[in-house]
Amino acid sequence: MLCNEFFVIVIITIIVTIVLKYIFEYNMKKLKNLGKEEELNNLAKAYPSNMEMCKEYLAKIGNDKVKIEENEGTEACLYIAVTDKILIGNIQNTYTRIQTIAHECLHSIQSRKLLMFNFIFSNIYLIYFIVICALLIFKLLPYKMMFLAIFLILSLIYYMVRVYLENDAMIKARYLAKEYMEEKGISSKEEIEKIVAGFDKINTAGIKCINYHFFVGIMIRTLAMSILCALL
Repeated sequence: MLCNEFFVIVIITIIVTIVLKYIFEYNMKKLKNLGKEEELNNLAKAYPSNMEMCKEYLAKIGNDKVKIEENEGTEACLYIAVTDKILIGNIQNTYTRIQTIAHECLHSIQSRKLLMFNFIFSNIYLIYFIVICALLIFKLLPYKMMFLAIFLILSLIYYMVRVYLENDAMIKARYLAKEYMEEKGISSKEEIEKIVAGFDKINTAGIKCINYHFFVGIMIRTLAMSILCALL
């Protein structure tokens, strides 16, 4: 009977994941292609280097103590709260860098309490998942449904904090980037509007994709744990 309950959870998890993928129109390949606008990329080349732009953003938002580091080996950009450092990937040739760098700089001025909670809790959450799966594999876990329920509660907390931090930075980055371009005076008003329109297209798809991305990560872990609970 207990195994049947876990199989029901497996089926519901799969159905929900598929349905939400359709509703949210999740397509990372399409999202990446939105950043490949040749005209906008050429307009963005007139702006300072990534490192210089990052310094200017930080000075603009009053947080110039953040460490900045470039990593040419990846296109990923990241703000690391625990070391108060921004890592900038190899994004020099795309117009999206103007908003992406603004996004990471905005992370640096978010609530320190939330940022540190997210860092600590995310690690605890992943450790819990690994430990529970290991205990299931070695058949050392009693009260399987209780531990699965605890995992789902932890998942809700993880999702709530992580999505808030990302959505907050994504929404504000558009306005910070536009204000930055207007102050620099490098592009005309029409050119800035074109670039911002590109940001809007990316954000419309990107916010939905990011939200679904974090959600599907939780569903995959729930699926894995439910299958182990059912079979072992």
